[in-house]
Amino acid sequence: MAPRVTIVAGKGGVGKTTVAASMALAATRLGLSALIVEVEGKSSIAKLFGQERLHYDAVELLPADPEAGRGALTARTLAPDEALVEYLSEHGMKRISNRLASSGALDMVATATPGIRDVLVLGKIKQLERLAAADVIVVDAPAAGHAISFLRSATGLLDAVNVGPIETQAREVAELLSDPSRCEVVLVTLAEETPVNELVETAFMLEDKVGVALGPVVVNGVFDASPALDADPEELAHEAGVSLRPGEAESLRTACRFVADRARLQAPQIERLATELPLPQIQLPFRYTSQLGRGDVEGLADEMLERIRAMDGSS
Repeated sequence: MAPRVTIVAGKGGVGKTTVAASMALAATRLGLSALIVEVEGKSSIAKLFGQERLHYDAVELLPADPEAGRGALTARTLAPDEALVEYLSEHGMKRISNRLASSGALDMVATATPGIRDVLVLGKIKQLERLAAADVIVVDAPAAGHAISFLRSATGLLDAVNVGPIETQAREVAELLSDPSRCEVVLVTLAEETPVNELVETAFMLEDKVGVALGPVVVNGVFDASPALDADPEELAHEAGVSLRPGEAESLRTACRFVADRARLQAPQIERLATELPLPQIQLPFRYTSQLGRGDVEGLADEMLERIRAMDGSS
């Protein structure tokens, strides 16, 4: 059984947020309710689903459709200040919680106690997991560099704090992250040298220093090395009973050569990743658009489900 919490991380620019959204949407296709949690306040998830922005409270992106066997998709953003206010309110300090947050007290606490901001956010995720806020909780984590410190924050605090509510929160967060039945990290990369190098390094650091379980690696933006790329556009047009305008055949040949070249460049990186990090791979196709929309996420969710089912069938 898959864990309830999946934390999606990767180098900036590899499509981490799109993968997180696709993963959550794929879960709803299985009849599960899914919650996307955004932690940096810069996510484009809201726009992908026609929303202006996310809020601290969950926003419904897509309603459940029992007849179609689809679960509801919701999303929310978690900020340390708001998590602190809620934490204090739940622990009998409601009167002072808002004043502390608005006065900048959290900045002073964060300076004195490194990692407290991240633990507040992770503590809220831990609470959502315990309350079963959704069948699947997908966390759109910070980019890879910050993701490591983000996930190490709890163990760092435990080294510095031995008693009190902060210790309790950090310990419970560390327990969540180290329990593969409750939480896993899915790393995202492009099939390029630098992102692959960073992903492999991040994976070993997470296993060694955080102890979190790693799920399948998602290789995003993969070009299809189809034999059709070598076909002559004019012959294909003739077979289809259509005519090409002047210059279109050469433009199509140029486009096909570009895609074929990119596929050839990606292949050794994908192979190297499999060798250096022997985890299952989910390869998602490149989307030919400058601006991803809900339709693209729907397509990627379908691709993800197809590849997961293929992995399950081969195991």
